[in-house]
Amino acid sequence: MQIELKHVSKTYDVEGGRKQLLALRDASLSVAAQEFVCLLGPSGCGKSTILKMVAGLEKTRDGEVTIDGQSVESTHPGCGMVFQEYALFPWHTVEQNVAFGLELHSHDKAAIHKKVAQFIRLVGLQGFEKALPRQLSGGMKQRVAIARVLAMSPQVLLMDEPFGALDSFTRMELQEELVSLWEQQRFSCLFVTHDIDEAVYLADRIVVMSPRPGSIKTIVSVPLSRPRKRTDAMLLEIRNHVLEQYERSNPLLASGVEYQI
Repeated sequence: MQIELKHVSKTYDVEGGRKQLLALRDASLSVAAQEFVCLLGPSGCGKSTILKMVAGLEKTRDGEVTIDGQSVESTHPGCGMVFQEYALFPWHTVEQNVAFGLELHSHDKAAIHKKVAQFIRLVGLQGFEKALPRQLSGGMKQRVAIARVLAMSPQVLLMDEPFGALDSFTRMELQEELVSLWEQQRFSCLFVTHDIDEAVYLADRIVVMSPRPGSIKTIVSVPLSRPRKRTDAMLLEIRNHVLEQYERSNPLLASGVEYQI
């Protein structure tokens, strides 16, 4: 599925509705079918807002969001979303969490069981089918969240900093796992991050955004085949170019003021 944002802006009511906060300003972007695009920018720049508008969870103030040419007015059945917080049901086992969405749309228990087993296997959680979320590590919980969404066969996968709370080694492992799943499933992916190395490793293109009110400053292509080596000279060259663009789009960084990326 193709995603398109056409001159999109978004405001939020603050102070009990007495004021409005401009979160996103005049953003235009096209994501091709089966393309992997990362939104890169500091906290509060509108990255998550874009995802929510594509998912139909937020309305635009101005402009339009479309999927395959159809305006997004509500949640879209072809979209799946993975959050940073896992959003698992703590009283459900791994297999029950993965089955949840499937059970809302089908009563074929045999087919559901087969599909749940398939995606638990795909994310490497065999042997943990009966485990509860409290018995899992953070990385394992995120694997469950990804399996639950992918089991619904989304044509668009929206990911809101899904690995942000994980340690660096688990994060790298899940990045590799995600690339493998994307190559098998071939969904369109819009992935939010504030980590430059993550964006360069994952993306076909990187959308560099400015601080609030967020706007799209530049788009950097990553013309590297997969699997990618993190020590590859060309990857490091692209990383440095993205960092340069990121610094230019963030006045605090460009002025020498310390600013956390």
